[in-house]
Amino acid sequence: MRNPLKLLEHLNIRALGPVASVPAAEALRASLGAFVGLTVTAVVAFVVSPDRWLALYLIAPFGATAVLVFAAPNSPLAQPWPAIVGNTASALTAILLCRVLPDPLISVPLAVGLAIAVMAALRATHPPGGAVAMTVALGADRILPSGFGFALLPVAAGTIILVATAAIYAQLTGRRYPLRQFGEVNPQGTHDPAPVERLGLTEDELTEILSRYRQSLNLGVEDLARLIGAAEMQAASHMAGPQTAQAIMSRDLVTVAPDTDIEEIAALFLRHGFTSLPVVDADGRFLGVIFQLQIIAAAFPGHELTAGHPPPLAVSGAARAADIMDPSPPSAGPETPLAALLPQLAGSVDAVPILDAGRIVGVVTQTDLIAALARESLRGD
Repeated sequence: MRNPLKLLEHLNIRALGPVASVPAAEALRASLGAFVGLTVTAVVAFVVSPDRWLALYLIAPFGATAVLVFAAPNSPLAQPWPAIVGNTASALTAILLCRVLPDPLISVPLAVGLAIAVMAALRATHPPGGAVAMTVALGADRILPSGFGFALLPVAAGTIILVATAAIYAQLTGRRYPLRQFGEVNPQGTHDPAPVERLGLTEDELTEILSRYRQSLNLGVEDLARLIGAAEMQAASHMAGPQTAQAIMSRDLVTVAPDTDIEEIAALFLRHGFTSLPVVDADGRFLGVIFQLQIIAAAFPGHELTAGHPPPLAVSGAARAADIMDPSPPSAGPETPLAALLPQLAGSVDAVPILDAGRIVGVVTQTDLIAALARESLRGD
C-alpha cells in the first residue's frame, strides 16, 4: 500500500479550492428559474393530491434536478433524456430492490449503486437519480404501498414538468436548452458550422476525444467543437503581430445622419459596395452602425426572409437610419491590438468601428483584417 504522506505530496492543494466562477447575472437567472420550476411542480403536485403533495409528491431530488436544468443547462447530465429516464429508472430500480431486500442497511446503498448502473446502461446518467433511489429506499414504508406508480407520479411527471419549464425559461432568458446538437442549422439557415467552429473534425472524432479523456458526462460534442474553435482562434490571435487598429483601419469614411431615409442608405450601399455604414450626429459623435442585413429587414417589414419565399419587391421610404441602426455594435479604440479584433471579425461581425472620445475615426472590416494577416504571413515567410 502506498504511503498516504506520499500521496499528499502529489496533491495540488489548489484542487481543493473553488474552481467555478459564476457571473452574478447568470446566478440570478438560474436561481429565479429554479424557483419558477419548483413552484410549478409544487402547484401541480398539490392539485393532484392536496393531502400528500408535500410529504410524498414534492420529493427532495427535484431540487437537485432543478440545479442542473436551470444552472447547468449545457451539461449532458441535465438533458431531457437523462433527467426524465434517469430519475424514473432509478425509482423503478429502488422500488424493485426494496421489495426484495427491505432492510435499509443494505437497500439504501445498494439502491443507489444499482441505479447508477441502470442509468449508465440506458445512457441516462443523471446525478439526482441517485437521490431518487435513496429517497425510495429510505421511505419504503410510505412509498412501496403506491407500487411502481410512484415512479410515474411524482417522479416522471415532476421531472417532465421541470424539464419543460427549463426549456421555456431558457428561451425567454436567452439561453439554450436542451443541449446544442452537432450539425444543427446555423443562424444563416444552413448546416455548415459557423466559420470559427469549422475544425475539420467529424462528430465521431469529437465523441472519441470526449471518451478518451472521460469527459462525455461533462461536455457535449457541440460545446467541445465551440471550445476548440475558440481556442484555435485565440491561439491565432497570438500570431497576428503587434499591429493596432489604427494601422489597418479605413479612415476615409462615408457616414449617414440619423434622419437619412432608407432609399438614400440603400443607394450608398450600392454605390460604394460597403457592408456597413456608420451613423453620426451633426457634431460627429458616433451613434451606431447600419449593416446590410438591417437594410434588407427594413426593406421588407413583416416578411420572413426564407429560401424559396422571397418577399414582395416593395421598399418603404418611411424608415430612417436611426430606426434601423445597431446602436451598440462591437467597437474598439485606435490602440486596440489586431489580435483583439480577430475573434469579432472572424464571426458574424462585418466591421468594427474605431472610436476615439466618442467619435468614429475609422473602421476595420473583414477585408482589412484579411489583408493585414496576409501581410503578416508574408513577413513570417
